[in-house]
Amino acid sequence: MVKTVAFTRKRFPVTIILLVLIIILALLPLFVRGYWIRVITSLFMFGAMAEALNLVVGYAGYAAFGNGVFFGIGAYVTAVLMTHYNLPFFPAMFISGLTAMFIAFCLGWPVLRLKGHYFAIATIGINMAVMEIVTFIDITGGGKGISLPLYPGDIVKQGMFFYYCMFILLLFSIAITAIIVNSRFGYGLRAIKTQPEAAEVMGVNTTFYKVYAWSISAFIAGIAGSLNAYWLTFLEPLFVFDIMISVEVFVMVLLGGPGTIFGPILGAFFLKLLSELVWSQFTLIHMGVLGLIIVVITLFLPSGISGLLRQAIHWRGHWRDAAVKSAESQ
Repeated sequence: MVKTVAFTRKRFPVTIILLVLIIILALLPLFVRGYWIRVITSLFMFGAMAEALNLVVGYAGYAAFGNGVFFGIGAYVTAVLMTHYNLPFFPAMFISGLTAMFIAFCLGWPVLRLKGHYFAIATIGINMAVMEIVTFIDITGGGKGISLPLYPGDIVKQGMFFYYCMFILLLFSIAITAIIVNSRFGYGLRAIKTQPEAAEVMGVNTTFYKVYAWSISAFIAGIAGSLNAYWLTFLEPLFVFDIMISVEVFVMVLLGGPGTIFGPILGAFFLKLLSELVWSQFTLIHMGVLGLIIVVITLFLPSGISGLLRQAIHWRGHWRDAAVKSAESQ
């Protein structure tokens, strides 16, 4: 009982901070316009994708380098449904997420039996294979690309629409992760990451757990791709299935802290904001400067930004306890 009360008191300030942040972000479009709305919308999108990838990388321990394929699948399914079948956006978006989820579920049974770098290479191969298929199918527009219907509204309403859609997707991804982490499924994923053989001996269906996690991750990535497609209104295979999207999201997870609820979001926000700031200051060499900064941070922050924050909170408590003991001794 005492432990429960202490745990509740410890979580209460965090809950208040999260609620305040949600309220601030929900009201932000009333005070900010134009460029920064677009930047923050992009932050939400990458935050949701990093959170989705975290289920596979952070909790199951599988390096899914080609997970961006589900982002591309969601984008193209939405484009085809809206362009060729005149389907409204939201039904098309939901079908896109389910399509990405179904493909991940089907591919997961053979692919997730691979381990380590073999799985990573397989996911990259899937990404490249799907890109080639999309390039040579007429219904997708092939290499020429495909245009989506424009959002029916002025540029301000359009910005707010995609801002709130991406914001809701981010909150959804956080909620899904929080539910999984505190469930039997989440404990099973952590067991698979730590000792897969021991987990299987203890009765954990390791293949099913991994496929299930990958499918959920694909659903969120597919929804993100669908929203991004409608937002950009034009797609081409080389852009949507760019392997650098997968690599960038993977770096976000590692940078923020894999295996944590908010770490990947911190990594996504930090990396994208850093990219925007570096790009504005170093137009010609911004990729090199950004890469150097990422390498330095990764070397000195092996547990990510969330690990650094945990250490800061730990040392703050340690110093506070030491100060209290010192005061009592006097």
